Amino acid sequence: MHCLKAAEYIYLEGEINSFYHEAAVKMGVSDSVMNILYVICEKGDRCLQSEISKLTGISRQTINSAIRKLEKDGIVYLEQGQGRNTIVCLTEQGKTYAAEKIYPLFEIENKIWNEWTAEEQQQYLALTRKYRDGLKKYMNMA
Repeated sequence: MHCLKAAEYIYLEGEINSFYHEAAVKMGVSDSVMNILYVICEKGDRCLQSEISKLTGISRQTINSAIRKLEKDGIVYLEQGQGRNTIVCLTEQGKTYAAEKIYPLFEIENKIWNEWTAEEQQQYLALTRKYRDGLKKYMNMA
C-alpha cells in the first residue's frame, strides 16, 4: 500500500508542474525550452550547458536540441568555456524575450516566497532537501 501523504505530495507536485507547463504553452515554447531559459536567466543571462542539465534534470540530448532551436531563433548564442565546457548566453533578442516571458515567472515566485516567513521558507527547503536525499538514498539501493 502506498503512503497517502506521499501520494498527496506527488499529486501536489504534479499540479505545480502543470502550472509551469501552462506557462510554457502560453509562451509558445516547450517545457524544456522554458526550463533552459529559466536557468539561464537565473544565472545572469549566461550559464554552462552542463549546469543547465544538472539544475533541470533534462537529458543532455534534449538540452542540445532545445539550445539548437533557441540558437536558430536568435535567442541564445554559444561561447567556448574552459576545456569542453560550453556557455549558453542570451542574445539581445533573448534578453528582451526573457524580460517578457521568464522574468514575470520570477515575480510570481517572489510574491509567493514573500508571503512566507523566513522560517517557513527554510522549513520548506529543508524538508524538500530531505525528501530528495531520501529518494537518492533508496533509489540507489534498488
